[in-house]
Amino acid sequence: MEVRTPNRLSFRRWPVFPVLLAQGVVLLIASVVLWQLLGTVSGYSGLCGGLIAWLPNLYFAYKAFRFSGARAAQAIVRSFYAGEAGKLILTAVLFALTFAGVKPLEALAVFGVFVLTQLVNWFAPLLIKTRLSRP
Repeated sequence: MEVRTPNRLSFRRWPVFPVLLAQGVVLLIASVVLWQLLGTVSGYSGLCGGLIAWLPNLYFAYKAFRFSGARAAQAIVRSFYAGEAGKLILTAVLFALTFAGVKPLEALAVFGVFVLTQLVNWFAPLLIKTRLSRP
């Protein structure tokens, strides 16, 4: 019996790549704006908040979008569940590490850039140009 390896997609071919790129740009711009307007503490606090949102999404994308093709259907489903569970755990751990280990910290900047980075997901359909159904 031959064991087949499911097709793996390259990082740039993931359908979610434009969303991850946009999230990275948003978190960097927001952090720089906070740094310029409110100071260093707000800047790196915002960067921490953005990374708390972006790194788990990057992990989820790695787990969920690494397989393609009909033969990889079971691997895709398993990867989505593992990616979502890992994303939730990683988010909680990153919040705990940030609030326990980063002093001084501007909590409003952390949550503000976290939410701003997550809002990019709402506009994801505008960033993803692939069709979900055939004509």
